[in-house]
Amino acid sequence: MPPAPAKGTRSAPDRLLSVLGAFDLEHPALSLTDISRRAGLSLSTAHRLVTALAEWGALERDDAGRYHVGLRLWELSALAPRGPALRQIALPYLEDLYEATHENVQLAVRDGAEVVYIEWLSGRSAVGVHIRVGARWPLHATGVGLALLAHGDPDFQEEYCAGPLASFTPYTVTEPARLRRMLADVRRAGVAVSSRQVTDDALSVAAPVRGPGGSVVAAVSVVVPQADAQVPVLVPAVRLAARGISRGLGWQPEKGA
Repeated sequence: MPPAPAKGTRSAPDRLLSVLGAFDLEHPALSLTDISRRAGLSLSTAHRLVTALAEWGALERDDAGRYHVGLRLWELSALAPRGPALRQIALPYLEDLYEATHENVQLAVRDGAEVVYIEWLSGRSAVGVHIRVGARWPLHATGVGLALLAHGDPDFQEEYCAGPLASFTPYTVTEPARLRRMLADVRRAGVAVSSRQVTDDALSVAAPVRGPGGSVVAAVSVVVPQADAQVPVLVPAVRLAARGISRGLGWQPEKGA
């Protein structure tokens, strides 16, 4: 956790948000002491804020005395246009893509310099991936991330490509010039291919999903074993899924596109 600001300099909303920010995928259940430490708050302040959040429904306490994110926040998150609402529109097309490939199928959006997975369908014999709903990865290391980054603001792309770029395998692209060339290839081809960047046995093919105005709002991908990957076969299936989701969101392609 980042160091807490000096005592007395944090606003009430900042302290409240720091309590919620203490929870993440690695820490879904926390004691009051844990929350106090991770939020950088005194125990008395943490207790007051946690009590208020629990009464409102943002936090829930289990029998062991640990706190979890409450259903009230889940209800609010369902209103997010890039969360469950997008997932609901996309799910039939993701299921079609899964039935066509029986491999891992993913839907993701961009949040700053990271990709956030909002849906994931996995087969029993599909290649293992380090993904779950809500997981985050750097944009350059995944197929969906490359598809989103390639269609992002040019200034943001340049800032991101300048690094630093995290490495996960010997095949992760960490050279700015090479990443820029990859993004240009994604824009030209309309799909992104990421091979062995997160794990050295997986390959991802991803395509951008467009909103009503034509801007890219998400990306869909299929992840397969790298050794058996048939990219020319996967590309049309992924494109079809992305196009279907885009139409479901209200996107109308130009005639002849």
